[in-house]
Amino acid sequence: MAKYRKLGKTSDQRKALLRNQVTMLILNGKITTTEARAKEIRKIAESLIALAVKEKDNFETVTVKAKVPQKDAEGRRVKEVKDGKKVTVYEMVDKEIKKDNPSRLHARRQMLKVLYGVTEVNSENTNQRKGRKKVDLTSKMFDEIAPKYADRQGGFTRIVKVGPRKGDAAMMVIIELV
Repeated sequence: MAKYRKLGKTSDQRKALLRNQVTMLILNGKITTTEARAKEIRKIAESLIALAVKEKDNFETVTVKAKVPQKDAEGRRVKEVKDGKKVTVYEMVDKEIKKDNPSRLHARRQMLKVLYGVTEVNSENTNQRKGRKKVDLTSKMFDEIAPKYADRQGGFTRIVKVGPRKGDAAMMVIIELV
């Protein structure tokens, strides 16, 4: 007996499909898919959430000095002329950052092997670049999802049957984070 379902796809297609659906599940909280796919997604998603729960508090807070550009009242960078060139004026600021311990860093990289990079598009802004924002799913896993499931031993996802699909009568389900 196989350890996983082949889902009628080649290995590279299957891995891409499962990575995409796990990414969308983590990003949106629930997705609709077929029953066989949902059972495969559940295995991957639950292992990622368990990893995040295990490593959620494994970091140090460090204060560093950062060079930040000065801004005027309108939010634009302040420039001054030096040697005939306009140069941005910077100031030094103390910032607190989270520094991952080695095991949390390893967990973060394990998650990045599975999760795709996601760019969120703002529908209001018509400009191509300004309306886009990268979403850090690993930070979302550690900061939002892991604290929510810290007291649970497992069973982070739920599969609810919806009914057969009209075209081929495949059983459709909703898989969601509990």
